[in-house]
Amino acid sequence: MRSNRRIVPAFVAAVVALMLVAPLAESAETLPAAKAGTIGQPTGRIAFVRDKDIWVMNADGQNQDKICAAGNADGRPSWSPDGKRVMFTRSGTVDLKGPDFMGGMHKVYDLFIASLDSAYANKDYWWRRATDDLGRRDPDWVSPGKVVFYKDINANTANTVSPNYQICTMEPEGGGFKPLRKDWANPSEQFLMAPSMNSQGDIVCEYTEMIEQKGFRRIGLVVIPAGRYMMPLDSIAKMAMMNAGLVAPAWSPDGKWIAYINNKMDDGGLYIATPDLKQKYLVTKAPVGTYLYPIRPSFSPDSKWLTFSTQDGSIWIIDISGSGARRLTGPGMDSSPAWSKQ
Repeated sequence: MRSNRRIVPAFVAAVVALMLVAPLAESAETLPAAKAGTIGQPTGRIAFVRDKDIWVMNADGQNQDKICAAGNADGRPSWSPDGKRVMFTRSGTVDLKGPDFMGGMHKVYDLFIASLDSAYANKDYWWRRATDDLGRRDPDWVSPGKVVFYKDINANTANTVSPNYQICTMEPEGGGFKPLRKDWANPSEQFLMAPSMNSQGDIVCEYTEMIEQKGFRRIGLVVIPAGRYMMPLDSIAKMAMMNAGLVAPAWSPDGKWIAYINNKMDDGGLYIATPDLKQKYLVTKAPVGTYLYPIRPSFSPDSKWLTFSTQDGSIWIIDISGSGARRLTGPGMDSSPAWSKQ
C-alpha cells in the first residue's frame, strides 16, 4: 500500500524537528511510580484535526498524513477497534427564519467515517456518511459493533423550541440507534453530553444545564454504571456539582482510569482518576503560554500515555505519571487528538 504522505508546512516541520522532551509543571499530586507501573515508549497512531481536515501520525509525530479532506471536521475523532477507519464529526449551519421571524442560525452535526485504505490510495476526498439527521456528534467507537455519542434529538425538526441533547448508541454503519435514557422525550434543561464508555458499558460524561438567556453551562462530570442509566437527574446533578469544573472525560482502554480536564483556575490541568473519582492525580498543567483545549484527552493502547491539545494549535503526549511530555505538532492549527486502539 503506497503512502501519500503530505509535506508538512515548513514552519511546522521546523518546530517539530527541534522539539525535545518539554518540561511542564510538576506537582506532588502526580501518580506515584508504584501505581503507574512500567511505562514503555508510546506506540500506535494518533488521529487529529488540522485546519478542519482529518490527519493521522505515528505516536512520535512522524509520518503525518491527511486521510480526509473534510473541510469542516469539528471535535475529536475516534478509531475503529481494527485501526482501519476513523469516525469523526462534521459541522454545518442552518439559518431558519420562521413566518414570525423566530429562529436564526445554529450549528448542525453528523458523523462520517474515513478509511485509511482509501486515503493511502490518494483518495483523501473520500468518506462515508454514517448519519444524516443533523444532530449526532462526538463519537466514541467502543467496540466493533457499538459507537456511543450524543445527539440533539430535535436537530432535524424545523419548529423545535430548544435542543434536546441525549447520549445514544448505534452500530458503526448507522443502524441500531438507541437513546441511553427511556425518558429522552421529556422536556428538560438538564443534559448529559460528551460521553465515553468502557468495555463494561459504564459511561462517564458531562452534566450540562441550559441557563435561560445564557445558553449551556458545563457543570461537571459524572460516572453512570451500566445498570443505572435511568438514575434520577437530580442525583446526577448532585454528582456533577461534586465534580464541578471537571470536563471532557475519557476512559482508559484497561478501564483503570478516567482522564479529564480540570477547568478551575486554582488547580486546573489534565488529570486522571480512579473510576470512583476518589483518587485523583495531576498529569500536567497547561504548557506555559497557552491553555488546555477542553476536548477529551485520549489514552494510548496500553493506557500508559495520554495525548491532548492546547489552544495554540499544538498536540502533545505525556505519560500518566506526568513524565515524558513531548509536543508532536504546532503551534499551528491542530487539535482534538485521538489515539488508536492498537
